[in-house]
Amino acid sequence: MQTLETPKTTPEFDTTIHRRQTRPVKVADVTIGGGHPVVVQSMINEDTLDIDGSVAAIRRLHEIGCEIVRVTVPSMAHAKALAEIKAKLAQVYQPVPLVADVHHNGLKIALEVAKHVDKVRINPGLYVFEKPSPTRSEYTQAEFKEIGDKIRETLEPLVISLRDQGKAMRIGVNHGSLAERMLFTYGDTPEGMVESALEFIRICESLNFYNIVISMKASRVPVMLAAYRLMVKRMDELGMDYPLHLGVTEAGDGEYGRIKSTAGIGTLLAEGIGDTIRVSLTEAPEKEIPVCYSILQALGLRKTMVEYVACPSCGRTLFNLEEVLHKVREATKHLTGLDIAVMGCIVNGPGEMADADYGYVGKQAGYISLYRGREEIKKVPEDQGVQELIELIKADGRWVEP
Repeated sequence: MQTLETPKTTPEFDTTIHRRQTRPVKVADVTIGGGHPVVVQSMINEDTLDIDGSVAAIRRLHEIGCEIVRVTVPSMAHAKALAEIKAKLAQVYQPVPLVADVHHNGLKIALEVAKHVDKVRINPGLYVFEKPSPTRSEYTQAEFKEIGDKIRETLEPLVISLRDQGKAMRIGVNHGSLAERMLFTYGDTPEGMVESALEFIRICESLNFYNIVISMKASRVPVMLAAYRLMVKRMDELGMDYPLHLGVTEAGDGEYGRIKSTAGIGTLLAEGIGDTIRVSLTEAPEKEIPVCYSILQALGLRKTMVEYVACPSCGRTLFNLEEVLHKVREATKHLTGLDIAVMGCIVNGPGEMADADYGYVGKQAGYISLYRGREEIKKVPEDQGVQELIELIKADGRWVEP
């Protein structure tokens, strides 16, 4: 009788995301990079001059899981207002890691705000603003160097201030605001974005400052992906290990804004790239945080809520799957760190939910089989299913009251 040869060992497919090794950068009591969990950020949209409104907005974000909050400082008055915001936060709530966004020609503003926040974000394309010339056809090497010297002159005091205070900087390159000389030299490309960041990084390194986070944001996902991948490649070549802040800028709102952000941020995280994220939606900032955590949970990078595994329903389903899933979710959504499977029939149920902590399976009409892992624990009437699931979780000591 003919027999088949014993198959050769098949290489294992690795299901673990191996994150790029980066240096740790402290932002108050939160650490970005260095193997720490991916950090969630957002940005308030209140005017920073509105002290009470800003404090309330920062608190709302922090209470729902935003770990670092960014504020905008377009003027010296806004920068000074941050001293009051920080003091009031500590008085009525608690200290929150704060980042200040510094805009055009921002040296004086940056130096003031560096006294009050934990990280300063600068945009290389705007920090030393180069007014575009409609008649320019090229930049000479001398002109390029002259502007580079001006950048160093204006960046150095900020770097020294942050370095001496043990604070951090984000070098935040935006595809839509590259400096004119970068556009002339490299075009409107990821290369131009990367070189723009490297110019600022080299100045920081020459001053022995390494508490740096890099971002390479774009509103088009393919450009964003290319820019971050190229940044990683160049940093690897240069022996740099700075953590990366991921985001798709101006993603929009609604379902598409969420999908667009997930396509960019999730793709890079799956490749091991990224240490902190912000989903930029044209909605209330509080709406961004659940999207961040959903992306991280889906990739297994953070476990902040219950993971629900549910089949799509078919003709074999023995109960109203959508209705039952809703009931199970409403009863258990306040828990963390659990996987709960809701399966409509026995055909695929036990196999598809093998990795779940608990299973809720339609095994025969009118009855629910409850599982702990792969083990069937009990069969109960359908109308008692959700309560019996809760009792099972309680019996295992994994229940907390809402």
